[in-house]
Amino acid sequence: MYNSSVIGGSVSNSGSRLYIYEVTGLGSSNGSEAPIRQSGSTFVTVPYGRMAEETRRIMRMGGKIVSIRAAGDYSTASATQSAPAATKPMAETKAKAKKPGANVPINIYKPKTPYLGECVSNEPLVAEGGIGDVQHIKFDLSEGDLTYVEGQSIGIIPEGTDDKGKPHKLRLYSIASTRHGDDVDDKTVSLCVRQLTYKHPETGETVNGVCSTYLCELEPGTKVKITGPVGKEMLLPEDPDAKVVMMGTGTGIAPFRAYLWRMFKDNEREANPDYRFKGLAWLFFGVPKTPNILYKEELEEIQAKYPDNFRLTYAISREQQNSEGGRMYIQHRIAEYADELWSLIQDEKTHVYICGLRGMEGGIDEALTAAAAKSDVNWEEYRRDMKKAHRWHVETY
Repeated sequence: MYNSSVIGGSVSNSGSRLYIYEVTGLGSSNGSEAPIRQSGSTFVTVPYGRMAEETRRIMRMGGKIVSIRAAGDYSTASATQSAPAATKPMAETKAKAKKPGANVPINIYKPKTPYLGECVSNEPLVAEGGIGDVQHIKFDLSEGDLTYVEGQSIGIIPEGTDDKGKPHKLRLYSIASTRHGDDVDDKTVSLCVRQLTYKHPETGETVNGVCSTYLCELEPGTKVKITGPVGKEMLLPEDPDAKVVMMGTGTGIAPFRAYLWRMFKDNEREANPDYRFKGLAWLFFGVPKTPNILYKEELEEIQAKYPDNFRLTYAISREQQNSEGGRMYIQHRIAEYADELWSLIQDEKTHVYICGLRGMEGGIDEALTAAAAKSDVNWEEYRRDMKKAHRWHVETY
């Protein structure tokens, strides 16, 4: 998917780290997992993925968290250490723990020094009878140091010059493969690219997009200038119990393919023994016609194999009708499931991702506004809080 708005940033390995809470004010008969005195401090070791849950538990029991630090960051504090001495490290460490993307690879290759990656394959994705041209393009990375994670993008610099004789500027595309690549050998990266075509507003002539046409017509063996990776807006949570709601149109499926392959593909699960997805993934996918359902066979294979963990909901605009008799777009599907989605969204383990055409955002907000209002909740404010908590992720164009 082409993406004009990805920002650089830095994915964290904190999901596997342990953090030490210094807690005061807890009694000894409250079911705590650690020895606790009514006065003084108690130290509780907590995995990163359970920090929010443990914080709520401590607060319910009347405890006060004096400090939080990463295990091993500095020498272990004694139980008699005064709270003020740990106040500053607590604030700093807690902020770092909440911020995703601390260790994501960023801009390993820059526009002035791009990586030259060979096109390994260039396969059509739209079935017969579909609309437009979409290609799945795989590049070899074995001759360089380009690494990435799910949810990031790479830049492509097309050959040739613009109408002013200057080199073409790079275009960003969402990565459609997992960090291990389609062959699960850490040697490739893949893109999902639609050839852009439009009518010239004055002449009516058909115009082809520069970079998308360049990519869609690539011959295997061609060397391509690649930059990046960039982006931290669309990072997948490391929590294997997370609930991941994905709303995408067309080539907006690219990052979602990477998520789903990481979660469910057999060879990916073998390559990631420390990550076994046990939560819920729900994909809403909007396309014009059935032949335009990209990766359809594989998506439906995952759905059949993991029915309790993966839900797949299509919105096929030229074949299905919404409740008012018009075309069925993705926002209409969201409206149909708005109450269920609102219930899901209130779970702090739920992350929502929107990728594709910007036009769907208004309808999605409208549907969730109505659902949240039934609980006397202002959706705009709630969505803003989700964004701050890194649970609402949008990449549209």
